[in-house]
Order: sequence, then C-alpha cells, then structure tokens
Amino acid sequence: MTVTSFNSDKMYTYLRGLATGAGMKQTLKAMSFARDKHSGQFRKSGDPYIIHPLLMACNAVSIGIRDDAVVATILLHDVCEDCGVSLSELPVDDTVRRAVDLMTFRVMDGETKEIAKNRYYNMLLQSREATLTKLLDRCHNVSSMAGTFSREKLKAYIDETRRYVLPMLRKAKRVYPEDADVLFILKYHIVSVVDSIDATIQLFENQAE
Repeated sequence: MTVTSFNSDKMYTYLRGLATGAGMKQTLKAMSFARDKHSGQFRKSGDPYIIHPLLMACNAVSIGIRDDAVVATILLHDVCEDCGVSLSELPVDDTVRRAVDLMTFRVMDGETKEIAKNRYYNMLLQSREATLTKLLDRCHNVSSMAGTFSREKLKAYIDETRRYVLPMLRKAKRVYPEDADVLFILKYHIVSVVDSIDATIQLFENQAE
C-alpha cells in the first residue's frame, strides 16, 4: 500500500476557491456531487477514491485548463461507472453528460475487447472534454500504478497505453490544435513514466535470467 502525498481536503478547498472566483458553476456542483458519491470508496493504493478526480482536476488547472465543462467532466468521469449513478442524475449540462458517457468503456454484442477498445478510443475524440479527461486520467493512473499493479498488469497497462492512448493523443493534436501545448505536456508525462517503468521491468527480468 502506498501513501499519497496529496490531501483531498486541501485540494477540494483550492478547487472550490478557484471555481468560485472563475464562475465555474458546473465544477462547483460536480465537486460536491463527486465527493458525496465516491464517499467510502478507495483506490487500490488505499487512498480515498476522491483523491483521483481531485488530483486530475488540480493537474488540469495547473497546466492552464480552466474550462468549466472540462473540469466538471474530470470530477464526474467515474461516477456513473463506479457509483451506479445515471447520466440524468449528474448536476451538469448535456455537454458534460455526453463526455462522461464517452468515458465509460463498454463491450458491445459481437465485439472482441480489441474492437471495443478501438471504437472507444476513437469515439473519445468526438468530445474535447472526454479527450482531455481520458489523457489526464491516464497521467494519474500510470503515475500511481507502480507498487499497486502486479508485473503482468503493469506490462498490460503499458501496452494499452502505447497501443491506444498515445495514438489517440496524436490524433487529438489534429482535432484540437488549440490544445497543442497541453497535449505536449500530457504526452511528455505519460511517455516518461511508461518508458521508465518499462525499462525497470526489463532490467529486473534481464537480471533474473
């Protein structure tokens, strides 16, 4: 079990102050809704689950994302999938609801998991809010997977990141050229962490031979 270096109450207070000052009404509603719905849930690391969306939101605003719909999507992105909440219950507009819906991975009848993933990552690009949220989600997940994932799970997650997430990020640069600077930062973060963990795994495996 790892111990987070981030305090959920401090992040919540910071985001609430920022959102209040910027008039980000959807973010303010999403914050309290997400905290309520994720109450009592924990990540594999042992951290309270709310740490995850709050840290993603703080990361977003720190790199210049102050779009109300994007930050609200970040805060709510796991609520429907993990808390049994319907889209209609979300206290936000249809743009955010659609982005949250796109973030939910589903395997349709007759699909293999690989086909489902291809469809999923391509559909994310239909929404700027969903695209940025997915990339920020991957940033946090790759940063926190060491020490919580098994070696095989690490390899699988790295493979998925390289096979689906990074190609989606490259496409996002064409679809959302206004976000080029943000996308560069997210790519740098994801690639640096993934490559470092992969190199460490390879080193240990070579030493074991």
